[in-house]
Amino acid sequence: MRLGIQATEMLHSDRSPIRKLSRTVLPAILFLALAAVCALAQTPAAKKPPRPMLPVTLYNPPYPNNPVKSFRIIGNIYYVGMTNTTSFLISTQAGLILLDTEYDDTIPVLTRSIEDLGFKVKDIKIILQAHAHIDHIGGLAGFKQLTGARVLAMAQDVPVVEDGGKSDFRHSETWKPVHVDQVLKDGEKVTLGGVAMTAHLTAGHTKGCTTWTTTAIDNGKKYNVVFVCSMRPNDGVFLIGNKEYPTIAEDFARGFKALKALPCDVFLASHAFMFDLDGKLKKKQQSPNGPNPFIDPEGYKAHLAAFEKAVLDDIQYEKDHRGQP
Repeated sequence: MRLGIQATEMLHSDRSPIRKLSRTVLPAILFLALAAVCALAQTPAAKKPPRPMLPVTLYNPPYPNNPVKSFRIIGNIYYVGMTNTTSFLISTQAGLILLDTEYDDTIPVLTRSIEDLGFKVKDIKIILQAHAHIDHIGGLAGFKQLTGARVLAMAQDVPVVEDGGKSDFRHSETWKPVHVDQVLKDGEKVTLGGVAMTAHLTAGHTKGCTTWTTTAIDNGKKYNVVFVCSMRPNDGVFLIGNKEYPTIAEDFARGFKALKALPCDVFLASHAFMFDLDGKLKKKQQSPNGPNPFIDPEGYKAHLAAFEKAVLDDIQYEKDHRGQP
């Protein structure tokens, strides 16, 4: 019993060899453990610089997607979309053309926006697409059923539209499959009631990403209007050595070349932040009789330059870091 008491006293005594050991050896052990953790943190994987973040105007963060009071942009072209995802209405003497239907659950919002302009949804005769992603064609099946309109799509996106996204190279989203009534090719014109919309293949974001062009007459003057399909690299999609989309980098390059050759007065796009819908709409509302802020050829050039740089930077990043842990 006394031995047990003595052992306890030794442990708690400042002169105890055990206590002295704890003061010298344990800190050393802790130091070595901490050094080991730091060494692990200095592996090549940790040293690898992060993928460059795109400027806020180039990528699609979770912007609020609220209704926008529909309005006339210029001539016979109207905005009927949301604060992020876009939808455009083109009026003709023979009915309406709708470019992008957004999500399935935004159908009532878009329907109301169209009717607020004095148009009838039943008068939509043709539905066009920018590209086959759910935020642009999620409502396609519903709008086709609602209107009986013909659905047109670029050939390279047709399989994805019709299988509900199952064959999309990203494998990240699905929607209600929709039969495409007319398959388009690059440069093909779609006409209705004297209005012509031209389809330009600007692939990369999707294999059939389609930029649309038309002309609008406003106050007796003709304007070239470009609806840019997204030229943004998809998150997590490689631009080099992509087995499911081997030509993605070349397609982006061809797309930028095609877009640079297009004459543009009015610059629109498949997401509102890409052409500063909010800022331009505020200017339009503040000065209704002033210059139309949507006439923005310099903004178009700046948009292309910025997005092309982002794609090239992404390609260079992959070249520098592919194969590293």
